[in-house]
Amino acid sequence: MRVQDLMRHPALTCHVNDDLNVPAKLMWDHDCGVIVVVRDDGKLAGVITDRDICMGAYTQGRSLDQILVNTVMAKHVISAHPDQKLGEIERLMVDHQVRRIPVLDEDHRPVGVLSLSDLAWESVEPATRMEDGTSTVAHVLAAVCRPRAAKPAAA
Repeated sequence: MRVQDLMRHPALTCHVNDDLNVPAKLMWDHDCGVIVVVRDDGKLAGVITDRDICMGAYTQGRSLDQILVNTVMAKHVISAHPDQKLGEIERLMVDHQVRRIPVLDEDHRPVGVLSLSDLAWESVEPATRMEDGTSTVAHVLAAVCRPRAAKPAAA
């Protein structure tokens, strides 16, 4: 199976210079936890999660309409292409401990998002079970949810 067979599309996007109200409303309206952030040319600039929004508001002590997306978004983004095999994406999720991966076309414009929940839903389908009845998504979930090493406190 390929990414394009399972990804949610189109990708929900906001602009790097939007305030945090824009992605927060998109997340609320579409019941999701990530929005792909684009530049003026429509190409990927980053991603913003519900946690990024909450922590940005908390740490800056300002309301969402006073904080720009580009100040709290993740700029280093692991991405996929629509024709990649799901196994490759599962490996990326494990290796980088990410729950959601934006899917980009050949021009680096977002066309969809593949999430751990998409893999989970697919894994319960009888046709996607392995011969022994297990699913690889359980292994991906365990690896993605493994606690990261704590950063040392600043001296």
